[in-house]
Amino acid sequence: MTLYSRHKLMIAAALTAVFSLSSCDDFLTESNPNKIPVESYFQSETDMAKALNGSYVALRNKYCMGEGSTLFTEERSDNTGRLDNQSSAGEPFQFTNFAILPSNTYLKSYWTGLYKAVNDCNYTIMGAEKVNMDAATKKNYIAEAKFLRALVYFEIVRKWGDAPLVTDYCPTFNDVKANTMRQPKANIYNQIVADLTDALDSSLPNRQPEGNRGHADKASITALLGKVYLTMAATLADANTADCLAKAKTYLTQCYDMRTFDNLQDIPYADVFDVAKKSTCPEIIFQIVYKQGDKDYHSSIAADNQSVGETVNSQVKSKGIGTFVNPDLVNEYEEGDVRKEWSVKYNSNSAAKSWFITKFRDTSDAAGSLGYGGNDWIILRYADVILMLAEVNARQGNDVEAIKWLDIVRQRAGLEGYETSMSDNVYRTLCPTLMRAILHERRSELAFENQRWYDLLRFFSTEELKTYIHSKKSADYGISDINNFGDKDIYFPIPYDEWKLDNEKMYQNPGY
Repeated sequence: MTLYSRHKLMIAAALTAVFSLSSCDDFLTESNPNKIPVESYFQSETDMAKALNGSYVALRNKYCMGEGSTLFTEERSDNTGRLDNQSSAGEPFQFTNFAILPSNTYLKSYWTGLYKAVNDCNYTIMGAEKVNMDAATKKNYIAEAKFLRALVYFEIVRKWGDAPLVTDYCPTFNDVKANTMRQPKANIYNQIVADLTDALDSSLPNRQPEGNRGHADKASITALLGKVYLTMAATLADANTADCLAKAKTYLTQCYDMRTFDNLQDIPYADVFDVAKKSTCPEIIFQIVYKQGDKDYHSSIAADNQSVGETVNSQVKSKGIGTFVNPDLVNEYEEGDVRKEWSVKYNSNSAAKSWFITKFRDTSDAAGSLGYGGNDWIILRYADVILMLAEVNARQGNDVEAIKWLDIVRQRAGLEGYETSMSDNVYRTLCPTLMRAILHERRSELAFENQRWYDLLRFFSTEELKTYIHSKKSADYGISDINNFGDKDIYFPIPYDEWKLDNEKMYQNPGY
């Protein structure tokens, strides 16, 4: 976004989307605060609650971290793609074809949406200091806002590397201009860690109660801290790898110990995505809430993924092929893996003849033929935490411990343990090392949940990733050209309108 558009956006964002904190329904019920001057908005704790909920709502935008953000992450990976390179001037296809241009308008909207969410969090934190309320309650409001800010910055730093780092609300043009400069990615990671550490030093509950799902708690904070430290250990050149891995293990273990279930296998895989159980499934740690049956706040993911002639996802009569799943992913599922049957389906209809996503379903009458679904978008869940614990231990050389964690997830999927599976030639070829076995398990377990691209960046160096991608069969990528993948594609380009403001402070990423 330009400085002028960002300035306008930041002023508007200060008073956007006011919501009540009492329930999921109120959480998504908007009132109109735009008539209230910014400088006099914060008068009571109610105002504080509304501002915080505005930060949560900013997160759910498809150009931030909501369900529609798969364009910027899943389609960047080897999981999904497109069989259409013409719609919207071919701009969406640029992401999956590794041919993105700095002028891409979807890229610009994504950048704007992420920084809008950051500014909403900054506004919430600022407001908390203005309101006279109980100190512990105030600290909790700030903790939630800092968790959200860290979550968004984690998205930004993994997509662009160096990026503007803004931690104060910017009400004027000069404030915005002063912050229009890229900061080293190490600085951004330091801020993410600081925000999450501060958030953990609060009286937020370990797990939110059923009626308050969609809000941060200590399980979500520790899960994210563990993932951040693991990412730093694997991708940040000047990181203290041993220290980061140790901290990752500490926080992931803390998160695991906060679980409210005994064994992962006691939670059927389908239950994690059952729209009727989205507020009660104990595996889900943090999710973005959508409201079933509501024309404004519903989820569209079930209907959008569904292929022509199918009814497995939704009552909507789909006309397109749905979300194209790369056969490369389908071929990686092991025989007998229950996750395959739930997650993907082949449509033999002559208008499709391709695999599509069935992981997210809402065929209820409440969603109806308009597809006003109630699927929440899962950001963090325990299978992810368990597999990160396997990864941390493998990176530390603790193979026995790593295999223990890996097998917890494999058992729930109906598969043999790692040691037994390694006697099978097919599995051993697919997973020649323990790290590759963990990567494979993450792909099968977390497909279509915006994890795969970041996993690839964490498990491979740039040269290794190029070799890995180029070794795949082009036919398994639809019409995307995997040979386009190169050094530049580790990061997105800085949007052209941002770069042209100051091509020194907003220097472009290499290759664009």
